[in-house]
Amino acid sequence: MDKLILSPLGHTWLLDVDGTLCVHNGYKNGGDKLLLGVKEFYSKIPAQDMIIIITARPETEKENLINFFQENGLRYDHIIFGAPLGERILINDSKPSGLQTAYAYNKKRDEKFLLSVEIDKDL
Repeated sequence: MDKLILSPLGHTWLLDVDGTLCVHNGYKNGGDKLLLGVKEFYSKIPAQDMIIIITARPETEKENLINFFQENGLRYDHIIFGAPLGERILINDSKPSGLQTAYAYNKKRDEKFLLSVEIDKDL
């Protein structure tokens, strides 16, 4: 299992839906299904953190996705619909202390969510 070690500062999480949190295109094939490990991963996200969901799904799927997240107890602050299918690029500056402020994690589509999160109060 990969481990992400973070500072105690507030964080912004950018999470994809299909293939990352849910079975890829499940909404087109009978309904969304949460992938294994997602709830455990979510439970490690500090309460004060911001969660932004990004999906290529059209706005017409908004109500269905919001209901699915509510039914599964998955919180979020914003959902962006209609994102392009290509790469998602995050660019940020590092802190003067050297703290890195941008991370990227690519998981295999539809596989169990195997990223653990640890807060290091010394960062």
